[in-house]
Amino acid sequence: MHAHNPYLPEVATVQEIIRETHNICTLRVVLNDPEKMKNFQFIPGQVGQLSVFGVGESTFVINSPPTRMDFLQFSVMRVGEVTQRIHLLNGGDQVGVRAPLGNGFPLEDLKGRDILFVGGGIGMAPLRTLLLFMLDNRQDYGDITVIYGARSPLDLCYSYEFQEWRSGGANLVLTVDAEHPQWQERVGFVPTILREESPSPHNRVALVCGPPIMIKFVLFGLKELGFEDDQIISTLEKRMKCGVGICGRCNMGSKYVCLDGPVFTCTQLREMVPEL
Repeated sequence: MHAHNPYLPEVATVQEIIRETHNICTLRVVLNDPEKMKNFQFIPGQVGQLSVFGVGESTFVINSPPTRMDFLQFSVMRVGEVTQRIHLLNGGDQVGVRAPLGNGFPLEDLKGRDILFVGGGIGMAPLRTLLLFMLDNRQDYGDITVIYGARSPLDLCYSYEFQEWRSGGANLVLTVDAEHPQWQERVGFVPTILREESPSPHNRVALVCGPPIMIKFVLFGLKELGFEDDQIISTLEKRMKCGVGICGRCNMGSKYVCLDGPVFTCTQLREMVPEL
C-alpha cells in the first residue's frame, strides 16, 4: 500500500465516531482513494498508525474484521496529546492512516480448534476483530467462548454488539470487578471468572489481551488449567514510532514489535520477557 514511502499516510475521512466509555472512542474511517480502500487487505491482529495532521500519530489495532470492509475501525483510549486530539474529531474530519503494520493472528493454525478469548477493558479491541472474523466463518471453528471484563458496566466496550456475538455462536461471559446497580451478569476479576469457568485446554487456543496485571494472572490461571505456552496467544503493547522496524523504539531483544508482533505466542513472549 505504501511501498513508495513507508512514512507517508493515506488520507482518510472519519465516517462515524462511537463513544464507547468516558475515555474510549471508536473511529470508523474510509480511505479517500476508493481504489485503495477497495484493495485494502489485512489480517486480524495487524495494527495501523492513525495520525492527526499537525499533531502526531499513534498505533492502534485495526479492530474491524477483513470480512466487513465498509470502513476501517480503530478504538482509542484518551491517554496523551494525540489521543486527546483524536477524541475531539468529528465525522467528516480528515486523518492519516499507515496500515497494515505488523503481523496478525495465525488464522490457519486456529481452524478446527476450540477458541477462548479473554479480554479486559480496551484489550477487547484486537480480540474483537478476530472474534467477528470467526463468527463470519463460524463453520471453521469449534466452541467459541469469550470472557470479557472491566471495572464497571460503563467501562465495557462494544456493549451494543454483545447480542450479535451471542446470536452468532459465541458463549459470552461478561464480568465487572464489583457489584453495580442493574448489573445481572457475573461479578469478579477476569482471572477469577476464568478459574470458575475452567475451560478445557484440549484442542483449544486461548487469546488474551488486557491490562498487564490482568494478563499476568490470566496466564497463571491458564497454566493451572493445563494450557501449554504454545496454546496461548497475546498481543504486546509497546510504543511504536516508525512502524517499519527502523527507529528501534519497539525493540525487545532480537524482536521488533512493529514487525515481529504485536501478536506473539506465550512461548515467544517468555523468551522476550522472562519474568512474564
